[in-house]
Amino acid sequence: MAVSASASLLTFFSEHKPFEPNTEAIRQRLLRKGVFPTPKILHALRKKEAQKAFRRSKKRALREQPPPLSEAQRRALEDDALFRTVSAEYGAVREELRRRDERAVALSGRPWEGSKAVDLRGLASAMEDPGGGRLRTEHLEELRRKLAERNEERFRWLLVNDEVEDTGGFVDKQERKVPKSRLVVGAEEKIRLLVDRLSATDLSLHDWKFSRIMKQSGMFFTEMHLLKIVERLGVLGNWSQALSFVEWVYNEKQYKHRKSRFVYTKLLALLGKARRSTEALQIFNKMQEDGQIYPDMAAYHSIAVTLGQAGLVNELVNVIECMKQKPSKTLKNMNRRNWDPCLEPDVIIYNAVLNACVPSRQWKGVFWVLEQMRHRGIKPIGATYGLAMEVMLKAGKYDLVHKFFEKMQRGGIVPKALTYKVLVRAFSEEGKVDEAVIAVREMERRGVVGAACVYYELACCLCNKGRWQDAIIEVEKLQTLRLTKPLEVTFTGMILSALDGGHIADCISIFKHMKDHCTPNIGTINAMLKVYCCGDMFAKAKELFEATKATNCRSKPHSANGSSLHLDAYSYKSMLEASASAQQWEYFEHVYKEMTLCGHQLDHRKHSWLLVEASRSGKWHLLEHAFDTVLEAGDIPHVSLFIAMIFQTIVQQNFARTASLLNGMAHASLKVSESQWASLLQRDMGRLSMERLEDLLNHLQSCNVVMEDPVPNFLKSLQYVCGTRLLKDASTSAESYVASMDDDTSDENDSDFQSVGRIQDYQPGELSPEINGGCVETLDGGHYRDESLQHYDLEPSVTDKTLDLLTAHIGTPFSDLPPASEILEKWRHDRTKDDMLSTRH
Repeated sequence: MAVSASASLLTFFSEHKPFEPNTEAIRQRLLRKGVFPTPKILHALRKKEAQKAFRRSKKRALREQPPPLSEAQRRALEDDALFRTVSAEYGAVREELRRRDERAVALSGRPWEGSKAVDLRGLASAMEDPGGGRLRTEHLEELRRKLAERNEERFRWLLVNDEVEDTGGFVDKQERKVPKSRLVVGAEEKIRLLVDRLSATDLSLHDWKFSRIMKQSGMFFTEMHLLKIVERLGVLGNWSQALSFVEWVYNEKQYKHRKSRFVYTKLLALLGKARRSTEALQIFNKMQEDGQIYPDMAAYHSIAVTLGQAGLVNELVNVIECMKQKPSKTLKNMNRRNWDPCLEPDVIIYNAVLNACVPSRQWKGVFWVLEQMRHRGIKPIGATYGLAMEVMLKAGKYDLVHKFFEKMQRGGIVPKALTYKVLVRAFSEEGKVDEAVIAVREMERRGVVGAACVYYELACCLCNKGRWQDAIIEVEKLQTLRLTKPLEVTFTGMILSALDGGHIADCISIFKHMKDHCTPNIGTINAMLKVYCCGDMFAKAKELFEATKATNCRSKPHSANGSSLHLDAYSYKSMLEASASAQQWEYFEHVYKEMTLCGHQLDHRKHSWLLVEASRSGKWHLLEHAFDTVLEAGDIPHVSLFIAMIFQTIVQQNFARTASLLNGMAHASLKVSESQWASLLQRDMGRLSMERLEDLLNHLQSCNVVMEDPVPNFLKSLQYVCGTRLLKDASTSAESYVASMDDDTSDENDSDFQSVGRIQDYQPGELSPEINGGCVETLDGGHYRDESLQHYDLEPSVTDKTLDLLTAHIGTPFSDLPPASEILEKWRHDRTKDDMLSTRH
C-alpha cells in the first residue's frame, strides 16, 4: 500500500509544475499590515507558501488515489491488458506483412525492362536479409503458434474480419485476396455467427468479452433480428445467453427507446420451455413496469403456462389479478392517452391454474376455476375437464373423477386419449380392473386414436390384479403405436405392478416373455432382483446377478437400444438384501467387496440394518469398514452403526474404545432414550455376558466420559440391567429392590455418577410410550431392521467435523484399526489373486 501511494505521489508531482509564490502579492500584504518587506522576510514567506502548497497538493493526491482493486477487478484488468497486448502484436505483424508486400512490388524490376531482366536471386537475398530491424519468417510463424495456444478456440472471434493464411513464407497480394462474397456478409450469416459464438461460451452479461462479441458482430439489431436470434438460442437450449443478449441490447443507448413487446414475449416463451419460472416472472415484472413493453394477452398466456407447469398457484392468481387492473401512474414511457390495458382471463389462463393445482393437490381450486369461468361466460373445453380429473386423481377423489368425465360427455365434448389415461389410472387405484378394460374398449369403439400411455396404464392395472396374459395383449396393441419410451420400460413397469400386487410368479413369467421381444435393461434387472428378494429366491437372484456381471465382462455394456447394463448401486443393494434374507453371509461379503471396488457406497442411513445384521453373524470387519468409510467422508455414521460398534467392543472387552464411541455419540448429538438402551442390552444379553457389563460399568465410572445424551441414558440402563440381574440371582423381592435402589442412590451422591440419577421404574423388556409405535429395533421377517432409530435421523449439531476431531481431547479411539483405504487395497489385492488362480484352473 505504501509503495502504491509513493508511486501515485511521484506520478502526481512529475505531471504538475512546482508552485511559484507571488512575491508582489506578499509584498503588498506586508505593506497593508505595516511591515516593511525586507528581502529576508520575503524569502521566509515565499518558503512558507511553497511548503503549504506542497502539503495541500500531497493531501489532494492521496485523496484522489483510487481504492484498492478487488480480485475480480484485478482479473478484469489483466484480461484487458492481455487483449491489448495481443491486438498490438497482431497489428504489428500485419503492418510488417504489408510493408514487405510493398517492398516486394517495388523491387520487382525496372519499368523499361522485361520480367526476364529481374534479378530474382538478388530479390530473394534482399528479402531474407534480417537487417533494418525487420521480422523473420520463422519468428512470425512462432508468434502465430503462441497466439493460437494462448487464445485457443474461444478467442477466435477476435480475428473475425482478418484473413490470416497459414503458409510457410510470404504470399503476394493476388493470393491474399478475399472473394467479395466473403467480405460482404449478409444479415443471416451474421445472425448465424453471433448465435454460434454465444452458444460456444458461458459468458455473463457483465463480462467485457460478452460486449466484445456483440460489438464485433457489426449488426444493427432490428426487432426481426432480435426475434430470430432469441428463437435460435432457444432451439439450442441456451436460455441464459438469450436473456443476457436481450438485456445487453436494450441497455445500449441507441436501443434503449426501441424496446419491443414481441421480443420480451418470445423470451417468456423460451424461459417457459426451459422451465425457468423464476427468471420468467422477473421478466414479466419488468414488462409491467414499462408502458412501452406492457404485457398483452400473448405475454399473459406465456407466463401463465410457465407458472402452471411449476405449480405456483399463488403467483398465478396474482398475475390474474394484475391483468384485470390498470397499471400504476408511475409507469415508465407512458406516452399514450386514454389507454386501457386491462384484460379478462380466458380459458388458457384458467387451464394453467388447473395445471398448477395438480402437483399441490388443491382439489378445491378446481371448483373455484369452474365458478370463475361460469361467471365470465367461458365454456370449458376438453383440456379443462381433463386437468380437473387429473387434480382429483392426485387428491384421491375418485368419485369426482368419474363425475367430471360424465359431465364432459354430457356437454358433447369428445374425450381424448389422455383423458382416458386419467380414467384408467383412477379405476386402477380403485381396484376396478373390469371397468378400466371397458373404458379402453369404449375408447376404441368411438374411434379415438389411443396413445401408448393408455395401454401402458391398462397393462399395469391388469398385472397388479394377476392378469398378466391379458396385459400382454395390451402390450401388442401398444407396439403398433408411436412409442415415446422404449418397450423395456413398459415391461419393467408391468413387473413392478405385479410385485405390488404380490404376484411373484407373474413377475417371473413377464420377465421370460420380455426376453423374446426385447433385451432387458438395468432397470429390469433391478426390478427382478427385488422380486427374487421378496420371494426368497436367493439362487435365482444370484444367477441373474452373476449373469449380468458376465455380460459386462464379455464387453457388452449396452443393450440393443443403447441403455447401459452396468450394475449400479441399487443392483448391489438389492443383492445384499437378498443375501441377508437368505443368511448367505459369505456371498454377502463378496458382493459388498465388489460394490466397494466398483466405487459404490451403501447408504448407511437407509440400509444400516444390513451391516448390523452382518456383524452379528460374524462379518465384523464389514461394519468396521463401513464405519471408517463414513468417517473418512466427513459424515456422521448412523446411530445404529454406533450401537453395533459399541456392543461389539463390549464383546471384545475393548472398554476404552467403548468409551470413545459413547463420547462420539454425545458430541454428534445422537439421541437414544433410556428405555431403548435397556431393551437393546436385554436383547443381546446372549452375547453380552453379565461379567462384561459389570466390568464396563466399573470402567466407565473410572474414566472420563462426556455426561451428555445419550451417555447418561446408557449408564442408567446399564445400571438397571446389572442391578436387576443381580437381584434375580439373589431371588430378592420387588420391595427389597426398591429399598436397595434408594440406598444405592444415597451412596452415589459422593461418587462420579452424581449427575446420572436413578432411572424410572419399569419392568425389563417393557417399552416406553414413545417407543411403542415401532421405534424399537425388532426382528422383522428374520431381518434385523433398524426401525427403532430411523426416527432419530436429526441433523447433527456438528456436521463438518469427523468423529476423530470430536473426540480428540479424550484420545484416539480408532488408532488400533486400519483405515478404510488399507482395507480396500487388501480386498483389491485378494480379488486379483483370485482372478489369477481361476485363470490357471
